[in-house]
Amino acid sequence: MVVDNKATVTYVQLLKEDLVIIRLVPKDGPVPEYKAGQFITLGLPNPVENGKIVRRAYSIASHPENRDYIELVIRWVRKPLPGRLTTQIFNIKEGDEILWLKPTGRALLINEELTNGEKDNRRIVCIGGGTGLAPFVSFAQHLHDIGDKREIIVLHGASYVDELSYKDLLTNLENESIARGKDQWNFRYRAAISRPQEWFNRSWAGQVGRVETFLRPREGELSPLEELIGEKITKENTIFYVCGWQGTIDGVMDFLNPKGFVTEHDKREDGSFEVKYESYG
Repeated sequence: MVVDNKATVTYVQLLKEDLVIIRLVPKDGPVPEYKAGQFITLGLPNPVENGKIVRRAYSIASHPENRDYIELVIRWVRKPLPGRLTTQIFNIKEGDEILWLKPTGRALLINEELTNGEKDNRRIVCIGGGTGLAPFVSFAQHLHDIGDKREIIVLHGASYVDELSYKDLLTNLENESIARGKDQWNFRYRAAISRPQEWFNRSWAGQVGRVETFLRPREGELSPLEELIGEKITKENTIFYVCGWQGTIDGVMDFLNPKGFVTEHDKREDGSFEVKYESYG
């Protein structure tokens, strides 16, 4: 039998009509322990289903070192039908109660060891489509707070500039990297907008197209990602983490498979792999 915990919604930031950031604080006890890359399951009684509890899992955007609250970024599902839970979440107010189940998930945990037992010091490249950015916001803050020296790059794809939900936070982390030096904190953030022709995106001057286009070689030369890091991406120097719709996962692998990259799901006989992913559709 599922036993729900109760939490209070302490913060609601509506980024746009269908995108919101919320924070939860447990009613009984501290913020639960979890790892960067995990998700939490929320629940609310649905009045049109005689109060039946509807539950959905959401990646955690806050990081384990933050013991004050759990933060989530959630999109309102409106098509083909309004989401049974997200519609209610978008009507929620600060001070309201919500149900939760303890954080879990193994698909996107940060890899710490190679198959030979040595520390995994490969460059970390995180690719998030839409709200698939959430676990990598957790990654970035966690790795920052523990003083990790690995090179970390977060790539985010969205349709519109107002969907770049954590642009300020991630830009500040990159500015800190520039100020402190890469030997102390080696972080970069880039975003791609897939609908640059639309009027609302007229100010956008960055990468255009879906987020996986950061991996597309330019006329047989380096890809935008490789230009950013200054060298070719190889199985030996980079590990990828991907979160988003299945189309995002497939698009990333279309570029990485020819380079010999394999996912953890399809890992080699010796247990080695270079891509971890989680799909939400």
